Amino acid sequence: MIGIIGIAIIFVMVFGGYIAAGGKLAIILKALPFELAMIGGAAVGAFLLSNDMSAVKHTMKDIGKVFKGPKWKPEDYRDLLCLLYELIRLARQNPVAIEEHIEAPADSAIFSRYPRIQADKEAVELIADTMRSASMNYDDPHQVEEVLEKRMEANFHHAMHSSHALQTVADGLPALGIVAAVLGVIKTMGSIDQPPEILGKMIGGALVGTFLGVFLAYGLVGPFASKVKAVIEEDSHFYQLIREVLVANLHNHSANICIEVGRQNTPAHCRPDFADLEEALKSVKKEAA
Repeated sequence: MIGIIGIAIIFVMVFGGYIAAGGKLAIILKALPFELAMIGGAAVGAFLLSNDMSAVKHTMKDIGKVFKGPKWKPEDYRDLLCLLYELIRLARQNPVAIEEHIEAPADSAIFSRYPRIQADKEAVELIADTMRSASMNYDDPHQVEEVLEKRMEANFHHAMHSSHALQTVADGLPALGIVAAVLGVIKTMGSIDQPPEILGKMIGGALVGTFLGVFLAYGLVGPFASKVKAVIEEDSHFYQLIREVLVANLHNHSANICIEVGRQNTPAHCRPDFADLEEALKSVKKEAA
């Protein structure tokens, strides 16, 4: 919702200010379809040229994050802590029983209590692979933490590609606007014998290209890239929380301490209250019993 409001403010303030200052939209509207076809078409072509189809699909999908915001909400962080608590408790009480949950998370009774987490392939694999490693006696906390760090860094780098792709397009739009404007000037020079009032309109139409390139770059595409980056960075905290809790588990801290380590490493605006988390963990214990 806030993304739509931001776009509306941009258009109202730019074009509203132009009209209020006495500007006429007729010249812009007449030139807009042609300038937009040149600049927008060239931008799309350059985007396709510099990315493979997988990256294109990824970027198109990530544009929705501008309007949806972060995937993980405060209640998801609480549910993640509860899920990890259940798994850690079970792994310590019955190392054999934990295998069915980490080998087949899709059929796990524990994971199924948290459907949003269960539906996220990256989160589930991160949890399952780390706990499986611990069950295979690969339990050096420092080595596991290093492996998790590299894995998460690779996933984050891949996720950020859409933001980088959008930013590259934004960086090129002003130059494409100049290209369109130069073509407009060339067209005008070919009609140099026309009266001044006609030449003035033709030059004004040519300058729409420069305006459009800069406007799209700094008013829309650039902010889209920044928002996508911010959302990806925000969602990455969810996976960092998994690392913090599972590494604390490998240090043989009690289950409650592991969860508290995770809670305190949760971003402040998503961090569950200590009392609320305690209530949630009590409910987990009752269900397990």
